[in-house]
Amino acid sequence: VNNPLLLVLTLWFEYFFLGVILAFCWVYIRKFQSRQESEVVSTITAICALAIALITSALLPVDIFLVSFMKHPNGTYKEWAANNETRGQIEDTVLYGYYTLYSIILFCVFLWIPFVYFYYEERDDDNVNKCSQVKNALKYTVGFVIVCVVLLLIGAFVPLEAPPGQNSTQWEKVQYLFEELGSSHGLPALSFSISTLTLIGMLAVITYTAYGMSVLPLNLIKGTRSVAYERLENTEDIDDVEHQIEKLKTKCKDGRPLSSRDRNNLQELEGKLQVLQRRGRHLEIAERNCCTKVGSALRPFKILLGIFFILVALLFTVALFISNLDKALHSAGISSGFIVFGTNLTNPLNELLLALQPVFPLDYILITVITMYFVVTSMAGIRNMGIWFFWIRLYKIRPKKTRPQALLFLCMILLLIVLHTSYMIYSLAPQYVMYGSQKYLVQMPSAGPTSGNATFGTTRICDADAPEDQCTVTRSYLFLHKFWFFSTIYYFGNWAFIAFLIGLVVSCCRGKKSVIEGEVEADDSDLSDDEYVH
Repeated sequence: VNNPLLLVLTLWFEYFFLGVILAFCWVYIRKFQSRQESEVVSTITAICALAIALITSALLPVDIFLVSFMKHPNGTYKEWAANNETRGQIEDTVLYGYYTLYSIILFCVFLWIPFVYFYYEERDDDNVNKCSQVKNALKYTVGFVIVCVVLLLIGAFVPLEAPPGQNSTQWEKVQYLFEELGSSHGLPALSFSISTLTLIGMLAVITYTAYGMSVLPLNLIKGTRSVAYERLENTEDIDDVEHQIEKLKTKCKDGRPLSSRDRNNLQELEGKLQVLQRRGRHLEIAERNCCTKVGSALRPFKILLGIFFILVALLFTVALFISNLDKALHSAGISSGFIVFGTNLTNPLNELLLALQPVFPLDYILITVITMYFVVTSMAGIRNMGIWFFWIRLYKIRPKKTRPQALLFLCMILLLIVLHTSYMIYSLAPQYVMYGSQKYLVQMPSAGPTSGNATFGTTRICDADAPEDQCTVTRSYLFLHKFWFFSTIYYFGNWAFIAFLIGLVVSCCRGKKSVIEGEVEADDSDLSDDEYVH
């Protein structure tokens, strides 16, 4: 902290990290954004929301690193962290970092994104001016704000400790609630709101992330179909449709009108012909595209990467199953949120992280990779599935053809998924997420008849049996277990996540994707091809 060079390097690293995230978000949004329907406000909103999601996901590895960095490998505190007050300040800084980012997520989910979404929806009416657009968008956004206020009020007055006894007056009970609110500075209100959003994020993880963990590696392994073969097949389809059209048109050469059934068939065939012709143009462009040739050259690397992702998915599934089984067998039960102190069953991922501790910074790199893996697979799941509301498909996510509303939905779903990611990673490696790589000293009596009362110090990895002043718990763990009933729901959500990984079987049954997957649909206009032609 007192080293000026270290401070400068830290600041430059933060700026570089932020720049990389913003650059990635800009490229990602521009890749899928429709060129015909793009708007500055919705684009900036989507980029900022996606950046906030990625920055928030990076906070857990930082939290684990800071509690681990306070101690030496021999279990003693470093000189700058020997004071309890100094450690408390660092812990509070991390906690306020969580609350700051989570407050921004609340602002995005309940105000910013809904306002921009409804503002853009009002543009469809040509008779509405700017003032009316803003007014109507605010009117619809008020509903989201009311929900947010209700959640904050519920969280503010939910007692975390035992309330006054039965003999207390009503005024004493009300006074107790306000004293609780004042002593905690309203932080439980924010925690309750974020935990409620995390429940929605859990549903998104169960659907999109579970599907993405299966479809991403299998798409890498299977690859795409041959462009030349697709062009040949498309040409044959065009000839077949043109033949059917000519056959129908010969029926009216003598002046007789076509029947209603033939007219409908003719209209369907002409629409199908237009789609096939546009598909042929896209395939021709893809065949000349250098990215297609580079992708073919990187085919062995993609297969290896896909196999690696499958192994990671299997490791996560096994670790999550063992962690949930441990909670089912050894936790205090449903009323405690299935909290289990320590690990009673061997968790492979937790053991791997603990084994990597001696080689700095491999364990921090691995926990960062795990966090980013969840984000990447979630993005892949949303990309392949689209935006759904129960059984109704609202929007498709397609390269250069995604509507602004769909991008706003995508970013909102990612924000919710990131909230639940911390609990997922805690479930995968509970002991490591709780204490990081901390160790503590234990005085053991010396063996032998001449040792007397002599003792020697030995180091142990921090767990639930460690003295409270010797091991610092991460702020993420405390935040996740603030309300026991949310932890209970998250526990059952993990079982549902394991069950939904059956999407792996569904993905295996599907064939190879087209090299122009998602670029051509029947409901596209011919004008949408302009951006591909140039």
